[in-house]
Parts: sequence; structure tokens; C-alpha cells
Amino acid sequence: MTSAAALSATAGFDVEAFLARPLTARLATVTPAGPIVRPVWFLWEETEFWTLTGPWARLHQQAAADPRVALVVDECDLATGRVRQVIARGRAELVPFDVPRGRRKLSRYLGADESRWATRFSRYLHTDPAESGAVWLRLAPARLSAQDLSYTVEP
Repeated sequence: MTSAAALSATAGFDVEAFLARPLTARLATVTPAGPIVRPVWFLWEETEFWTLTGPWARLHQQAAADPRVALVVDECDLATGRVRQVIARGRAELVPFDVPRGRRKLSRYLGADESRWATRFSRYLHTDPAESGAVWLRLAPARLSAQDLSYTVEP
């Protein structure tokens, strides 16, 4: 797999910094009826994507049935002409939920003050994962690509 640092050199932007932003990714899973795509919050750590899921979500069931996934993180700013994308493909693995990683992921989207979070988010940190069924979908990309498709906005 190509590292994010190597991708930055060829893509023309800092891929690590891009993936550190609280952007929404789209994750595609394989089903007998065809691909299913859904928006997800993610954490990019140690060259892997981490997404929270569990038995309440079809994502959990679909990844367990067929671990092949694709994920895209992108931005398109029409005012500035900035268009960037990172695409990952590989096999998802469902792994036990851990609170420290959960806190890092949720803090990047909801802010550091947990008292301001909606209960549906904070409960992941305070409920036994064995009881809630919360797990991580971990994607260590077999293929990772990045492109800067930005353009100049004419006045």
C-alpha cells in the first residue's frame, strides 16, 4: 500500500492533514443486490480508517457477510475551486470497540466538551460494548489513492 506521505507528494496536497479534518466519508459495501453506499464519520489513524458500527446497522451485517469495501473522502468547494479526493479499497475487519479511540473519533466531529454531545453519541463511551454491540469497522486499505482536481475560479 502507498503511504499517505507518498500520496501527498504525487497528489499535490497534504493527505494526512486532509484526512485529519472532520469530513464525511462515503463507504460502499457489497451485497447480493449490488453496492450500498452510506455516509460515515471516520477516524484516520495508523494508516487505517476506523468507523463505528454495531448490530443496529446494516453496515455491520454487510461487512460481516462480505468484507470488501471502498471508501471515499472528498471535498468540492465551488467558491474556491478546491476539489480533492482520497479513495481507499480493501477488506473491512470488525474489531472490538475501545473507548479511547471512540473519544478521539467523536471529539473530532462533536468537539472536546462531551457534556455538549447528544446522548446517543456519549453513550458509546459509557456503555459496555458487549452490551451495546458497538464495534469498529477497520479498513487497512489494500489500495489508497489521492487526487487534487482543483481548478481556478474565474471572476
